[in-house]
Amino acid sequence: MRNRHLGRELALATLYALDFNGELSQGQIPSDFPAVSQEEQLHLHPEAVIFARFLIAGTLEHLAEIDSWITRYSINRPIERIDYIDRNILRISVFSMLYVQDIHSNVVITEAVQLSQEYSREVNYKFINGMLDSMRKEIDDHVKKS
Repeated sequence: MRNRHLGRELALATLYALDFNGELSQGQIPSDFPAVSQEEQLHLHPEAVIFARFLIAGTLEHLAEIDSWITRYSINRPIERIDYIDRNILRISVFSMLYVQDIHSNVVITEAVQLSQEYSREVNYKFINGMLDSMRKEIDDHVKKS
């Protein structure tokens, strides 16, 4: 489980860097992790690296669909006004709930809240939790129909 959490952290840092630098685009998957040096990458557990690349590629591949889910549920805050960290936590989480069948949505939400508590502002985890919890039922229904 620790390797999956580390994978989420790597994916978040990568998507954050791409988003912050205006380089986040559907289909363009980075070959490395911008927030991690080459030397640090050598010491990462292979499972964490594989999971991070999976999350990054999947999120970027489905970016338009993921952003539309976030936009629909973020009634009071347009997606471009959601903090970079929170927006990318949401993106990874929505991708996971939609496309990763072996991770229960409760685990996805718990991990998202934990990432928010670790990397975002003090109260933003409540926003993340509320958004994902609101989406959960519709996403679960959507996935069952697929």
